[in-house]
Amino acid sequence: MRKYYLLLAASIVCEVFGTSMLKASNGFTEPVLTALFVVGYLACFTFLTFALKGLPLGAAYGIWSGVGVAAVSIIGAVVWHDPFNAVVLLGIALVIVGVVLLETSTGKEPGCKDKTDAEPMGL
Repeated sequence: MRKYYLLLAASIVCEVFGTSMLKASNGFTEPVLTALFVVGYLACFTFLTFALKGLPLGAAYGIWSGVGVAAVSIIGAVVWHDPFNAVVLLGIALVIVGVVLLETSTGKEPGCKDKTDAEPMGL
């Protein structure tokens, strides 16, 4: 199970990197940064695909998107001086609460098949 969370973490890192490169590419006018955006997202979805072999879709996507939103908001504020105030902070907190609720609600129901033993291809 731990390896699936590591794959999810790698996916999040690549997604945050790709999104940062998207902003830095200045509307695809910087070829190197545009290429890095594409590489970031290809890696992101590759890792996410493998993570989903052993994690519930709702919880994995909630963690992926929630952590991504929080990280990109902070990076945007630090690097590009995007607005970061109490309302933004409250929004990030609510996203985190939502992700925690999703994660804690993924207990197995009777009769549900356990997919945690599935092995990612080549890993």
